[in-house]
Amino acid sequence: MSIEPMAEQVAQAWVQDAVIDAHPDYVAGLVLAKGLEPGPTTPDSDAMLGEAQAHARMVLDGREPHDLPEVMAWREAYQGFGIKPREARSSVEALLRRASAGLPRIDRLTDVYNAVSVIHLVPIGGEDLSGYAGPARLVVAVGDETFDTVGDGQPVVQAAAAGEIVWRDDFGVTCRRWNWRQCVRTRLTDTTTDALFIIDGLGPDAGLRAEAAAADLVARLSIGSPTASFASRTLIDGRT
Repeated sequence: MSIEPMAEQVAQAWVQDAVIDAHPDYVAGLVLAKGLEPGPTTPDSDAMLGEAQAHARMVLDGREPHDLPEVMAWREAYQGFGIKPREARSSVEALLRRASAGLPRIDRLTDVYNAVSVIHLVPIGGEDLSGYAGPARLVVAVGDETFDTVGDGQPVVQAAAAGEIVWRDDFGVTCRRWNWRQCVRTRLTDTTTDALFIIDGLGPDAGLRAEAAAADLVARLSIGSPTASFASRTLIDGRT
C-alpha cells in the first residue's frame, strides 16, 4: 500500500551536488513506513538475523569484509573525506565484522533492517519520524552542524567535522560519516511506529542492490507489521 501524500522527509529528499560530483555512482533508496508494529526482538526478526549471519559466512568465505568490492567502495569513499578505517567504518562493514560472533539483537525493526543490510551488502539506517524535521538530505558538512549522541554514558552534543558527508534534517545531523553513527534524537526504538529507512548504494551494481534491498525490506517488515503502509523513492544523481 502506498502512502499518499508521501511525507516531506521522502518527497522532498535530496542529495547535494558536491556529493554526486565526488561519487557519481551513488544511489539512495528511501523507504517510508507507517503503522509499524514495534517491540523487542521476535522469533521472526531473530531468524532473519540468523539468515544474514549465514549469508555473511558464505560471501566472506574466510576473507575480510573489506575484501568485498561492495565494502571497499565505502572504505574509499570514507578516505575521500579523510576518514581511515581505524577511525570509522561503514555500517555494513561493521555488521559484517560482527556476523561471525553473532549480529546484535536490538529490537524488531532494527533487527530487520540490519539483516537486509548484510544480505544485500548495503548500509541501511532507520529514522523515527516522530523526531525527524523536514526533508532528508545528504550533504557535505560545513562544520557547525549539531549531532546529539552519547559519550561516556552521558548525552553530549557534537559538531560534524567540516568536509565529512552526513545525512541531516532541519535540526541537525541525523547520521555522521554517511552511515557510520546515527543520532539519538531520531534513532529507532521499541516504540517506533512510523519510520524512514535510508539505503546507501555505492560500488558495483549500486542501484540494483539498493532497489532490491528496498523491496526486501518492505517484504520483511510486512511480516511483523501486516497492516503497515509503505512508500519508496530512489534518488539517482540526487533526484528521482
